[in-house]
Amino acid sequence: MEKDDQRNFILAMVLMIAVVFGYQKFFLEPAQKRYEAEQAAIEASKQAEAPETGPAAASSAAKVLPLSEALAADERVAIDGAAVDGSIRLAGARIDDVSLKDNYRTVEKTEEVRLFRPENSEYGYFATYYWADGQTLVAGRNSPWTLVSGDTLSSGSSVTLRLEGNDVTIERTISLDEHYMFTFTDTVTNNSDAPKSLRAIGAIQRLGEYKAYLEETDPGQTARGIAHEGLMGWTGGELRLRKFGPLMKLKKIKGETADGKFPSDVGGWWGLSDKYFLGALIPQQDLHFDGMVDKRKIAAGANDLDLRTESAALDVAPGASVTMENRIFAGAKRYQVLKDYQAGGIPSFVDAIDWGFFFFLTKPFFFVLEWLSGVLGSFGWAILALTVLVKAPLVPLYNQSYKSMAKMKKLQEPTAEIRERFKADPQRQQQEIMKLYKEEGANPLGGCLPILATIPVFFALYKMLSVTIEMRHTAFLWMKDLSAPDPTAIGNLFGLLPWAASDVKSIPIIGMVIGIGILPLLYGATMSALQTLSPPPPDPMQRRMIQLMPLIFMFLFGTFASGLVMYWVWSNTLSFIQQYAIMRMNGVETEIGKFVKKLVSGGAKASS
Repeated sequence: MEKDDQRNFILAMVLMIAVVFGYQKFFLEPAQKRYEAEQAAIEASKQAEAPETGPAAASSAAKVLPLSEALAADERVAIDGAAVDGSIRLAGARIDDVSLKDNYRTVEKTEEVRLFRPENSEYGYFATYYWADGQTLVAGRNSPWTLVSGDTLSSGSSVTLRLEGNDVTIERTISLDEHYMFTFTDTVTNNSDAPKSLRAIGAIQRLGEYKAYLEETDPGQTARGIAHEGLMGWTGGELRLRKFGPLMKLKKIKGETADGKFPSDVGGWWGLSDKYFLGALIPQQDLHFDGMVDKRKIAAGANDLDLRTESAALDVAPGASVTMENRIFAGAKRYQVLKDYQAGGIPSFVDAIDWGFFFFLTKPFFFVLEWLSGVLGSFGWAILALTVLVKAPLVPLYNQSYKSMAKMKKLQEPTAEIRERFKADPQRQQQEIMKLYKEEGANPLGGCLPILATIPVFFALYKMLSVTIEMRHTAFLWMKDLSAPDPTAIGNLFGLLPWAASDVKSIPIIGMVIGIGILPLLYGATMSALQTLSPPPPDPMQRRMIQLMPLIFMFLFGTFASGLVMYWVWSNTLSFIQQYAIMRMNGVETEIGKFVKKLVSGGAKASS
């Protein structure tokens, strides 16, 4: 390989390492450090400054009660659905107590994920629909609804509430499907002798510091920054996104009008998305609505998020009634569930999952992976099978690449002779080497082509395994969670000692070494084995850089989802088998072959 070609190859390797390592080092890890610094600054500010006053700070300054006391402070209707449980606060007809069945905070699966919480508890998070007559609320945040029928909201049994006052009667039937969708069917009657212009106003609010809420809901979650977390909605035929950080800094959002609205002609949704969970307002889909973010509280220094949807006004004559159906989604972002809702008329609801820049690969990969898991009965085996399917179309490309590498390996000695013979004439040296390559049909850069093809595949798989809840807490072999790093480490004797790998890794300096688990070690080993099949660069410095790559990636992959590292180990193993076979067919002796031959001959001599 010529010096220019060597330089280009090394540059490509370094750039690939920089992209993978840089994203982890400079985007994901600093996010946690910024969070810790922000928390410390918030606490210091609270101690140094006087308490905030005024309506904007009211919710943040309200007394926070333990969850059990907050729930007991109000009259409630129980929720016991197929996928959720909790309760509805009658005051305001507010859904503010929702836990997700079969979704747990930790891998031990002892406590359900609590998505919604009462306003007067820590990390309040709730949703409902108000009604307004012009500028006057006729059903507000604390309106005294009464229970008319039903005692428990379940997937097969609805409850009916009633509110009377302000010359209107509202009868609200709340139903719950087998998943996470609450439906509010409101019949509003005008009891006055004058026409009314009535609007339904959806409200979803989350109180307090958002990072603390995320950690409380889904503790210890890795790769937090890779998935979109923040405002998410579909209005005006487009997906609207703004992460929590910029949202709290009042950054302008694409599609926002001068008066702070996000108009939607018909159809859409509006809510707050976490990595795996979503709370969203879904107004009646055949009516115009505006999405809004109330920025007044944020501007006043509160950490509260208040999102609204506002329907078009409905003119109701005296004595007449109007019925509207609005929905609230409060649950896990499971693909099949979102897909069914989208098929039922909610536009682009599957895009509540952050498929990423390589969505054209991420989505098909997930579809195939989910299908394979159904066939094989395990996401772990499905990942191994997917590896084969992903590599299959690239076999011709790899074959050409490996044939080129085999030729280059055979030409190592003739190339070295030419370099030595024309050592004083670099130009003649290059001409002779290129002539040799042409005669033998060798391409010095042919071995790099598969790397270019696998980079998008790597990032698409990384995204898919990191953001799809189907991977969360899914066990395979010794791995308790395919979406989390390998739970084994050198420091805990690969799981034999009762120390968590995360604790081992947290040990200063030495933790970086003894925190390496089985999968990253296997990755380093398989990558090193692959290197023995490739012709090494003649330059000693470049050769050392190439030899260090398995070590660098071994430490880097130690922080990645174990499902992804398992994919890569298996992919390396398949590549090694394929490349070794091609080398042998082309008559090239490999370092592995020499080693095996030495072992066999040594054993034969010993036996004789």
